[in-house]
Amino acid sequence: MAKKENLITGVDIGSHAVKVCQLQKTGKGYSLLAVGSAALPPGSVEDGVLQDPEEVGRTVAALFRNLKIKNNRVGISISGYSVIVKKINLEVMSEEELHEYITSEAEQYIPFDIDDVYLDFEDLHTATDEEDRTDIMLVAAKKEVIDDYLEMLQEQKLKPVLVDVDGFALENIWEITSQQQENVALVDIGASKMNINIIADGASVLARDIVVGSDQLTEQIANSLGIEYEEAEKIKLGLIPVEEENREELEEIFTQTCTQWVLEIKKAIDLYVANNPDQPLKRLILSGGGSKVAGLRDFIASETGLEVISFNPFADMKVNEKKIDRAYLDAIAPEMAIAAGLAIRPAEF
Repeated sequence: MAKKENLITGVDIGSHAVKVCQLQKTGKGYSLLAVGSAALPPGSVEDGVLQDPEEVGRTVAALFRNLKIKNNRVGISISGYSVIVKKINLEVMSEEELHEYITSEAEQYIPFDIDDVYLDFEDLHTATDEEDRTDIMLVAAKKEVIDDYLEMLQEQKLKPVLVDVDGFALENIWEITSQQQENVALVDIGASKMNINIIADGASVLARDIVVGSDQLTEQIANSLGIEYEEAEKIKLGLIPVEEENREELEEIFTQTCTQWVLEIKKAIDLYVANNPDQPLKRLILSGGGSKVAGLRDFIASETGLEVISFNPFADMKVNEKKIDRAYLDAIAPEMAIAAGLAIRPAEF
């Protein structure tokens, strides 16, 4: 059996909460060692940028203490305006040539000053006998944004060893836990952003972040009914019944907001289908805290015509039920997908 330290601890810092996950590799798969989330004060993180590093640092440290996590090698992921993910098509080159080309030519693909970003790329090896060109996934992230995260984590005596992108962390955990090579749309709806990643033939073919999220729904319910945010959140998730006189008004709020989400999802799917007419999508995999909005899954299914499943990354993992309550785990599983996608990564880099 592999030692615990071989995997990093996944830390997903959203605008609404910090999610932490620790896994252990076992002979047959993975077991879940620790999982949990803690709410952040509003405004601590906006558009993927740390606004209040001290507060976020305190929240992360408290989670590690409460979950008794000793493994301080952590991975985080980013999304939002500060990161650009772009697929480019280039002639086939060696790893060294590619590195040299991207370092010198990346500026034409990225709307940031090249000195202000960290660059990374992956050759998707799509060249064929007929076509001596290959797709490259290019990622650029603003240094100041990343450095703020790294500094915040280091101040909590944590060792950041990985910075990933939300959509790729999601793809990782889906591929490892589903063990299927089917064409799917991964859709993660957070509090303030939605992440769409379409996977075909085992590779990401379309990845985008959209600035809409489930907080807008909570705020509209709270404003419309003149109630507190917490109560509006419970109504959104279907945890408390709705007064008959408010039903129509609420249905309108749900329909308007969720229609906006579905339009964004359909736009991405339509673009994929237009470019890949012979590779239809099999399913839509829904995750993130926003995926738990009452009735959303059926709404997306009826609008897209795809089977929609709620993603539980822990479904086939071993869980010590003396330590982790299964009902609690099932309830938080959809919003833990990105943290799990980070936690599945090995620590030897």
